[in-house]
Amino acid sequence: MYTHRLIFPASVLRGRGAIAHLGRMCGRLGQRALLIGGKRALAFAEPLVVRQLEESGVSYLGSEWYGGECSETQIHRLADLLERQGVEVVIAAGGGRALDTAKAAAVHNHIPVMTLPTVAATCAAMTPLVFRYHDDGQFRDMQALPEGPAAAVIDADILARTPLPGFAAGLGDTLAKWYEYRAVSATQVNPSLAAVVRAHSELCYSLIVDHAEEACRAVRSGQANTALEQVLDAVFLYAGLTSVMSNGGHTGAAHALYEGFTGCARTRHVAHGLLVGFGNLCLLALEQRHDNEIASAIGLARAAGIPVTLEEIAPGLTPQERATILQRAVRAPDMANMPFRVDVPMLQAAIDHVHRLAAKTV
Repeated sequence: MYTHRLIFPASVLRGRGAIAHLGRMCGRLGQRALLIGGKRALAFAEPLVVRQLEESGVSYLGSEWYGGECSETQIHRLADLLERQGVEVVIAAGGGRALDTAKAAAVHNHIPVMTLPTVAATCAAMTPLVFRYHDDGQFRDMQALPEGPAAAVIDADILARTPLPGFAAGLGDTLAKWYEYRAVSATQVNPSLAAVVRAHSELCYSLIVDHAEEACRAVRSGQANTALEQVLDAVFLYAGLTSVMSNGGHTGAAHALYEGFTGCARTRHVAHGLLVGFGNLCLLALEQRHDNEIASAIGLARAAGIPVTLEEIAPGLTPQERATILQRAVRAPDMANMPFRVDVPMLQAAIDHVHRLAAKTV
């Protein structure tokens, strides 16, 4: 019998000024809070978090850098720290890797975690999934957690200050929810869930098409607007629901190519969503979509700040570096979700086709 466990965030606070409710929400989860995040996120968010916890009478135990990689080393280091300090609730701030590391460490100790994304780069704030890496940044696997975030705070005023490349990464990763799900949907087992996932993933695409340009203006100015809120709903809510309801089975060649990029020292630290965004274009070419559709996707990627050639990702990649990326990509677990076998020559041909179309649409 097929069993599909759905794990949703217990509570989601979204909109401008949502952080004003963080303290009260934390107080319902525990009385001893630790903040874990990236360095930029800690510098920015700590004063806001401390103020909220003080107003709600929650003890603040301090902050801790997540370690730079969502690796077993950092997850276990943080899990030990949480136990030693008697932490009752974790507040995770930052981008995808920081949130994932904090989620995994908290779940290891059965501690509730509240996510506070400060970069709109992935849907990690919403999901019971963790992208794990080796200590050197090479992709390891995607781990399903037994619990999701106890709460997520999606504050548009905070996320309006996302660095533009981080926001572009969020757009690339969110567009993949549609491009990839459409490519692999034939493998979905439950028809009713598949229909819901398809609707959410297509909504991600349409919201970005309709609002990305104005949302990017909001990020450039650092001031939230309605368009940004619409796109943030796509990046977090609808993309998160796509991930949860597909049980992680919505990924394909775009994420596989990303995993290949992590095998190369010159590309592995480029933002996840920027590499996935380029992978989306290669996926369309692999599917032999019409050139007009691929050209339109290239135009959308450019408008969203997503790279459309390998040169834009890392200029002057050597033949050996390219070979490493392609070989790892075709062996990646996500490539196995594709409805047809993809080999290195096919993937190289797809990249070349995207390059030719990109050159024509400058």
